[in-house]
Amino acid sequence: MSLYWSQWMGQYWNSADIAWLIKDWNVSIVRAAMGVYAGGYLENPDAQKALVNTVVQACIDQGIYVIIDWHLSNQDPNVNAAKPFFSEMAAQWGSYDNVIFEDYNEPGPQPWSNVKSYHEQVVPEIRAHTNNLIICGTPSWSQDVDEAASDPVSGTNIAYTLHFYAATHKQSLRDKANTALGRGIAIFITEWGTCEASGTGTLDLGSSQTWVDWAQQSGIGGMCNWAIEDKAETCAALNAGASGNGGWPTSQLTSSGNWVRNFIRGGSPPPPPPGKTGCCSWDGGKTCGITTAYCKTNASDCASCKGSWVTYDHGCCSWDYGTTCGPTTSYCETNDADCENCKGRWAPNKSSSSQFLA
Repeated sequence: MSLYWSQWMGQYWNSADIAWLIKDWNVSIVRAAMGVYAGGYLENPDAQKALVNTVVQACIDQGIYVIIDWHLSNQDPNVNAAKPFFSEMAAQWGSYDNVIFEDYNEPGPQPWSNVKSYHEQVVPEIRAHTNNLIICGTPSWSQDVDEAASDPVSGTNIAYTLHFYAATHKQSLRDKANTALGRGIAIFITEWGTCEASGTGTLDLGSSQTWVDWAQQSGIGGMCNWAIEDKAETCAALNAGASGNGGWPTSQLTSSGNWVRNFIRGGSPPPPPPGKTGCCSWDGGKTCGITTAYCKTNASDCASCKGSWVTYDHGCCSWDYGTTCGPTTSYCETNDADCENCKGRWAPNKSSSSQFLA
């Protein structure tokens, strides 16, 4: 599991929560996503390092893997700050085999050569102290693993980051990953979500299952779900107000949290609760509106956007504002987010009788 940004969810960065994740969830790896900007390391280095050190020590004490993550997204990675940070962390923790270093969470859309240049400056700082695994971020929010595979960073025991969010990313991203694997690099999924790439929106457990099945079939053993947090967003594992000392009953877990817990424990993940999927509509519930991620989050946010929240357990993709379904492809019929990507409108609770196009 991945912890949430350290500067905003520090209440879950403690040994009690780590112990509970191991005991109750059967977690074998925790990702310490230390925020760099917005009140994170650059502004409060001592406080942020203290949180990281607490989590790393807890994972070492209890015999699981831990990732020290330089967590920022589509921002200047600040190599001059990253180098001394990773040098210090590697010197302090590099003698423990279960400590992993992730030196750049999510580079934005940019040439791989730029990202590689950053890695080539930070990796030697780590290697001066340890030969432990280093995971290197890839362009486009750690999706362009195929580009990294064509020109990998020099050195050994280096893997590359792949991130996916199940309601947004589908087969095309798995195709890129398959290309990268075919070129011989190692992939580590340090962050994945059951929802949209925004961290909220549609909960897509069917796509989540497809992804975790693919990862297991592809021999990718490292996966950290996003995230241990109680923020009001779909990918959060915890409901608002969940204890900061572990011991969470299933009633304190969100739909995503319950599904992910069951997956990690090796059980059969529960299906999404009937009628719990929803969307924001501006035409009396005939179709889901094309709107911002904020309005899609829940009924309250939808109401603040002057829309009406519609719950559904099925639907279809329409090109005539909900009058009829399709015809379309199976991809467009998966959920409202995929339908929107196909330039259609999702008609909640309407059954499709159309044949999928080849």
